[in-house]
Amino acid sequence: MSVQREVIEQIVEEEEDENGEENLQTVGNAVGEPLGGDGEEVPAVEVEDGEEAGTQADSLDDMARLQEPQEKENVEAAVVDPVEENQNDSAEKAEQLKTENAGNSTATVKVVLVPEGHVMTVAFAIGLSIQELKRHLASELRVPVEVLQLSLDDKVVEEHQSLMQLGIRPHSSTRMEMSSTNPDSHPLRPLRPPQHNSMPDVITVRVQTDEGVFKEVVVEIERPSQQKTFLGGYRHRLTGAEYHHAAVQTLPKKRPDRGVAVFSRDSQTVELKSQVQQCPVNVSTQMTGIGCYVSCVNDKLVSPGKYITADEYHNRRVKAVICLQSFARRWLAQQAVDQLRRERTRRLAWLELQEKRRQEEKEEQLRDRRQRWMNPQKKEDFNLLYNALEKWRSEEEQQINSSLRGAERKNALCSLLEEEVKLIAAIGRHRVTMETNNYDKVIQNFLNKSAAPYQWRGADGRLIEMDTQFIIRARELRDLYNNISLFTVNKEQRIHFLMTLKHTVMECECQLTRDIVDLIDREVDLMTRGLKARSLEGLRQRICTLFLQYIKTPAFNPNVAKLLKVPQNPNQLKNDMFLCRGCHRYLRSASFTASASGCLSRMCKHCTRLNNIARPRDDFTLYKNILRRLRDEEQSLNNKATFPFLLQVEDIQYLIEVLWESCSALNGSSDLFNLVFVRWERQRDWSPWNCILLSKEETKAHLELEDVHQTYEKTFIRGVKHKHAMARQHFSQIPVMAKCLNSHLSAPQGN
Repeated sequence: MSVQREVIEQIVEEEEDENGEENLQTVGNAVGEPLGGDGEEVPAVEVEDGEEAGTQADSLDDMARLQEPQEKENVEAAVVDPVEENQNDSAEKAEQLKTENAGNSTATVKVVLVPEGHVMTVAFAIGLSIQELKRHLASELRVPVEVLQLSLDDKVVEEHQSLMQLGIRPHSSTRMEMSSTNPDSHPLRPLRPPQHNSMPDVITVRVQTDEGVFKEVVVEIERPSQQKTFLGGYRHRLTGAEYHHAAVQTLPKKRPDRGVAVFSRDSQTVELKSQVQQCPVNVSTQMTGIGCYVSCVNDKLVSPGKYITADEYHNRRVKAVICLQSFARRWLAQQAVDQLRRERTRRLAWLELQEKRRQEEKEEQLRDRRQRWMNPQKKEDFNLLYNALEKWRSEEEQQINSSLRGAERKNALCSLLEEEVKLIAAIGRHRVTMETNNYDKVIQNFLNKSAAPYQWRGADGRLIEMDTQFIIRARELRDLYNNISLFTVNKEQRIHFLMTLKHTVMECECQLTRDIVDLIDREVDLMTRGLKARSLEGLRQRICTLFLQYIKTPAFNPNVAKLLKVPQNPNQLKNDMFLCRGCHRYLRSASFTASASGCLSRMCKHCTRLNNIARPRDDFTLYKNILRRLRDEEQSLNNKATFPFLLQVEDIQYLIEVLWESCSALNGSSDLFNLVFVRWERQRDWSPWNCILLSKEETKAHLELEDVHQTYEKTFIRGVKHKHAMARQHFSQIPVMAKCLNSHLSAPQGN
């Protein structure tokens, strides 16, 4: 029985070898196709060793199943039926062999990379575990195996399971999702070049195993990153298509790994090479001999010097290096010191420049203040004069009260009162003169405003001006008024201007125009009689006054209506008239001063100015400058700042004089020219309860502090907090400020 069994196995092996060779030839014919008909190159198809072995094994199994009837007939003719025990053993071995062959079969696994959505297709043996699939994918994606997580049908698969246990059948395809547990450090990105994205990863080859029998084999395509070497080929002269050899389209077959490190003989031997060299110049030596004399005049006697040991040479090199380093470090130190000296000089120069600039600014303010004393031109300048007068009167009165008693004191006070009255009268006369001199400027400004065109910025940034018919009318009247106001022109020009004015005003018939025409005729008549120009000044002034009244009438000059203090429409005066407690007149809201509470003062601006001249005689110029600078700085830091624009000059005066006592919080300087308001905590917006009064020199150092609570002493901080509480209590009585205070406290801190 054993001999017959050996004969049968030998026959089966020979048939399997023949069928295997035919199968491999069929696969080779299917894979190695020639170039396409259009001259394009067909992509190379490469089969890995494991996949090729699996494909061959599947082909052999199919051939064996096809030849089972023939083998059984041959065996039945030559072999006698085995015993029942041998039949059971053969059944178990056949079942085991069938399971092993099924485990070696491959299946197409499409792996979707989450969340990128890229798809990787791998031909994988269904008998291997998920852990081995992860290793293969980790090597392809160049990420650690631990971060990979595979899921099938939204369920995470375990690593010890195989594809067969998951229900995947041989030669089938499945879809699995793979994600990274650490996407930030190890994201999943395919390393395939973008030019290969359109090519398939796996193709199916139909192989003929027997006559009329075909089998579909799954072949995975490899795409090596290196460029294949060009081994020759052909190029079409007309189309330019290139045809390569078969060696270019297929990679050489890999040798199986035997598990032993093998080295070639070339890497174990040394190659020796000898090369002959010839000097560029031929050299010869001649010695003294019989019949030949060589002079020794130019000969040198060379004697050996002192022998230097390695330690001595090393010590000499070390000393030279130390010397070199000392000179280099000295040079570097000099450079660093020079840099520090230059920075110190630049810093001192900058500080000196800042100090000089502050001194110049202060001198400019004092010079401007002195100029306003000597030649006042504005209403604020006269407040400055009255303030100086009050200071002088207070000092004189204090000196009289401290040095004199009884009748002498009363006599001195009466003399002081007379001098004060004289000074007030002198200031009043100067004020009347100033108003007279400025009358022409005021009229000219009024006429220029009425004749000014509309202006706005275009989309390209250019300034656009537009004139209307009313603006043109106002401009003509302005030019005519300027011509009539010229009294130094000759007789012919004056008559021409008067005739032009007469034709202009005669367009509308009313009492005003008739008066102007009568005055023009009278002046022309007097000029023809030869009257002197000095005698006509009063008449000419009356003509200018009446014509100015004509210009200010909206019926004749419509564009002037927007500049008049009293509107022409009575409905506008209905809710805009208020009673002044000083002069008992009903005036518009523009004649009153608005306070921080949003309410108008009880007296108009004129009565307030008269009251200030008569009683307190305060000068608010310095407080206005402090408020103006505060608004500019807060506007640059935060364009939504609220509190600096709600406060008025009187509120700033209260903060400076009452709360901060008109001196710096740090050094106690009382020079109002050098004091400014800044934020206490720079991260919060300015407010009366988040401010501090400092000099200009201290402002920059204070604003550079990150945390004021860690810089200043607790006593100083406690005093500042007390002033802030007083300011909050004072301004919380004003409704508008109280509303802003509540919104400011509820808002998050910081800018």
